[in-house]
Amino acid sequence: MDPYKASYGVEDPEYAVTQLAQTTMRSELGKLSLDKVFRERESLNASIVDAINQAADCWGIRCLRYEIKDIHVPPRVKESMQMQVEAERRKRATVLESEGTRESAINVAEGKKQAQILASEAEKAEQINQAAGEASAVLAKAKAKAEAIRILAAALTQHNGDAAASLTVAEQYVSAFSKLAKDSNTVLLPSNPGDVTSMVAQAMGVYGALTKAPVPGAQDSVPSRSSRNVQGTDASLDEELDRVKLS
Repeated sequence: MDPYKASYGVEDPEYAVTQLAQTTMRSELGKLSLDKVFRERESLNASIVDAINQAADCWGIRCLRYEIKDIHVPPRVKESMQMQVEAERRKRATVLESEGTRESAINVAEGKKQAQILASEAEKAEQINQAAGEASAVLAKAKAKAEAIRILAAALTQHNGDAAASLTVAEQYVSAFSKLAKDSNTVLLPSNPGDVTSMVAQAMGVYGALTKAPVPGAQDSVPSRSSRNVQGTDASLDEELDRVKLS
């Protein structure tokens, strides 16, 4: 680039540049490990060109490009490098295999976890549905029973309702007494089992005690009606007792 500096600044410019390039190349190679020498060839070329241009500026010389043609290492070093490369490959293969095994175990565990969660949610939904069904059934039975009680209460307030209730209680009492020896081994006998009239009178006494008991919130018209129909009830009861004795 400058003939004056190339002529008077250095005795042999080509030799000086060659020696400088070799020295710089040794210095740059010393900074790298053996397994990175072949991979860092381009960076080595750029570093050597920069070092030559800085030192050869006073010589009037500028280096445009420097290229490392080949790098020769001793056979033992080369074998060591190959063994190192193979070891790195085996290491990477082992790491990849272990990572695959780990990912597989994680996937299996995650699948089992999701399966357990889904199974528990399904069991929970089933229990909720079953409880809702049972609650609906209990509510429906309660509504039906309440409606039946309401109809029965309305029927008792009608004309001769007490007489019909007395007749029903007497029939159920006699029917239940006839089934005592059939349903269980224990038999409860009254003091006079042959007197049907006394049994019916006892049942009617229980029913009368229940009907005369005060009911919270009940109206006063029902007891008064029951008291007014006592004579009609007794007449109907006597007729029914005569019919039972004849049968």
